[in-house]
Amino acid sequence: MGAGTYPLQPRPSLVGTSLARVARVYAEFVRVGFVNTLAYRLRYYTGIVTYFIYVSVYYFIWKAIYADSASIQGFDFGQMLTYISVGWIIRSFYFNNIDQDIAYAVMEGKLAMDLIKPVNPQFMYIAQALGESLFRLGMLTVPTAVVLLLVYPIRKPASALHFTGFFASVLLSFFIVAAINFAVGTFAIRLQSILGLLRAKYFLLELFSGLLIPISFFPRIFVDIFAVLPFEYISYVPVLIYLGKLSGWGIARALTLQVFWILVLFALGDAMWRWSSRKITIQGG
Repeated sequence: MGAGTYPLQPRPSLVGTSLARVARVYAEFVRVGFVNTLAYRLRYYTGIVTYFIYVSVYYFIWKAIYADSASIQGFDFGQMLTYISVGWIIRSFYFNNIDQDIAYAVMEGKLAMDLIKPVNPQFMYIAQALGESLFRLGMLTVPTAVVLLLVYPIRKPASALHFTGFFASVLLSFFIVAAINFAVGTFAIRLQSILGLLRAKYFLLELFSGLLIPISFFPRIFVDIFAVLPFEYISYVPVLIYLGKLSGWGIARALTLQVFWILVLFALGDAMWRWSSRKITIQGG
């Protein structure tokens, strides 16, 4: 090595640095969502009771239905009880109020604060919702699961592999619900008030996701329609994986389709945000 010659030092990747910076920004929104939910932690104690009541009501309804039948549409009573219980347990995790948050931001004139932030609004809202869901995981989802397991004969996952697939599917279902809620929330920018729309969406999402009743119980034409829509991947498919009704390639295919729908819904939400934000009327102040 000659005089005045120095070894070349590897330059840090600009792409890697940029991605790390972006990750830190959205991780902060996740933290904010988690911390903000701490203020409402007491309501999750009543949430445990509420979810227990939901499952209990369905328990007695399905017990009466199965009184003269050993199996209905491929579900015996034990599987149906597990289906309903696990469905409500995971709902406590993936549920979020992104659409309602956007609606209130519009009505209270706070949307302007979101517009001036140098971040993607969709990712910001979803990151905050993820923080809230992580809080609910410890304060609502796990305690509810423990209570239900102690009271009702809920079956274990079909296998360790099925539980792993189930866990991944539930995480992906959160992003599907979050993306749907963001897309619905963008209507508030043009309509100002979407509370009626939110109530309708709330019921339809529970019905179409298979939370209230398994999709296979619907008439065949509806089963075929739901097969090309994202809703069954919110609750129905994750619970099928848990019960072992999907295995091997079926699990891989389900997870792949969930990722596909997440990408599609993210793109839809981004397009709707751009379309709605062309005409913004800030109320309040």
